Amino acid sequence: MEIDRHAEELASDLGVDKEEVAEGLRNLVEYSVPMEEAKQSLRRKYGGDSGGSSAPTSADLAEVTPDSGNVTVTAKVLTVGKRSIRYNGDDHVIFEGELADESGKISYTAWEDFGLEAGDVVRIGNAGVREYEGRPELNFGESSTVSVVDEPLEIAYEAGGEADLADLEAGDRGVTLDVRVVEVERKTIDGRDGETEILSGVLGDETARLPFTAWEVVPELTEEGASVHVENAYVREFRGVPSVNVSEFSVVTEREPVEVGGPTRMTIREAVSGGGAYDVELVGNVIEVRDGSGLIERCPECGRVIQKGQCRTHGDVEGEDDMRVKAILDDGTGTATAILDRELTEAVYGGTLEDALEAARDAMNREVVADDIRESVVGKEYAVRGHLSVDEYGANLETVRFRESDGDPAERAHDLLAEVSA
Repeated sequence: MEIDRHAEELASDLGVDKEEVAEGLRNLVEYSVPMEEAKQSLRRKYGGDSGGSSAPTSADLAEVTPDSGNVTVTAKVLTVGKRSIRYNGDDHVIFEGELADESGKISYTAWEDFGLEAGDVVRIGNAGVREYEGRPELNFGESSTVSVVDEPLEIAYEAGGEADLADLEAGDRGVTLDVRVVEVERKTIDGRDGETEILSGVLGDETARLPFTAWEVVPELTEEGASVHVENAYVREFRGVPSVNVSEFSVVTEREPVEVGGPTRMTIREAVSGGGAYDVELVGNVIEVRDGSGLIERCPECGRVIQKGQCRTHGDVEGEDDMRVKAILDDGTGTATAILDRELTEAVYGGTLEDALEAARDAMNREVVADDIRESVVGKEYAVRGHLSVDEYGANLETVRFRESDGDPAERAHDLLAEVSA
């Protein structure tokens, strides 16, 4: 393994136990410290010099790659986020965000407090580079130098981190938002210090709606309908879409009401090619109701659908009755599977779960419920609102609204043909 190779070299140079060095490297690398920075940190710990790396080279941000080694860059600070992580059993505060120069921009993580402020032009010496979510990221710490310089840069990006929800991407840090709390609930999770209470829900503005998590209970976020100004949030991916994260270092204050827009209307091709979409509306024809629709049974422990009384996780269980629909939606640009929960399925079926169970008993066949649903929806056009995720199993829309389309199919077909021709 790479860590073992580096540990053997370090242990030989420093005259210390290889396993102890290897454990130290693993702990640092696990928390995203670049290998060269981790090695230099251990050299300092055991009293060695900080050698072992070549002199840093000056580079434009567009030239920086994970193979660049240590570099020196001059760039404007676009955003500064602050977050706490834990390694070796200790809490450590890191600073993160984006930098930009005239060639482009790059994300960064600073392992020490260098007093970075959005809008400053800084020269960063001896910064390491790692790959983060498929892109290069600058990392700098004790062995790096950071200084504010009086050097104007003509860049195409605004400093400060103010953003609309529709513009957010996984990996964004230090963002500032004006949003409304659309949905919120309290949850208790097993955190790094034991059970902890968090908030989870949906935020909205005029451009989009996105899920959010607040890793502690923030009073301003506990009421649905509240409008808030959020500073120093960061963004992760959740089920294929960006998710806003509010940490202990985020600042949340009340503000004037924020208008919230409706779902984003997209073609299936657009939604799928984007890797997923939150609160999206797709319009298309139901061409098939898949097997596993109608009456189903779920595991009482984990809620998974079971087959012949068997749960993949909990084995032989007494299943609980439920209903769902897995409908394949086709809009001419692609297909997605719309998954309807019990409430939506009952609306499509035109009866309750108890009605469906009675119909199945009368027919002595549970499949009659799925057959009735197929007869009701296949061939019709629907406007379907929900949250689209894309994975190895395909494109699946967690549906929150399923209604027959009130638009003109001929007009949309004409528009689609015009787009294809263009």
